[in-house]
Amino acid sequence: MNKKIVIISTITLVIDQILKSIIELSNAHVNVLFDIIRLNYYENTGAAFSILQGKVPYLILISIIMLVIIYSMTFSYKETKITNISFGLLIGGVFGNLVDRVFYGFVRDFMDIKLFGYNFPVFNIADVAIVVGVGILLLVTLKGDSKNDNKSGGRNKLKNR
Repeated sequence: MNKKIVIISTITLVIDQILKSIIELSNAHVNVLFDIIRLNYYENTGAAFSILQGKVPYLILISIIMLVIIYSMTFSYKETKITNISFGLLIGGVFGNLVDRVFYGFVRDFMDIKLFGYNFPVFNIADVAIVVGVGILLLVTLKGDSKNDNKSGGRNKLKNR
């Protein structure tokens, strides 16, 4: 894995853990933007949308498997600034929630958004990093920037025979 991905994932992990600790220690219940964005501390023993609630050992295993898959995917994409950011955010985000599950037995969530009457699931910086990382990787993939893309329609393979 290249150094840039390690740096981005480490920064993501550190920011995530610091903010979770600050919110946890302050036991915050703060309106940041009217009644739309609030900081409220929650302990989530499940995954996104509270699936697999209480199944922390399975979620730890799933996180480790995801880290292996993400790491292996880094070899399938051209090394660019945008892929480095994507993989760094993904790895840092997965690690952020993995650290919580291993050391606390739950994930510390704190961002609470209510918009147009819909109350979004509470989330944290690691979750944001994962969503943004997946979004970027999806765009890169749709653009066709993986190492395995053959934009010449197979003509290069025929020339080499």
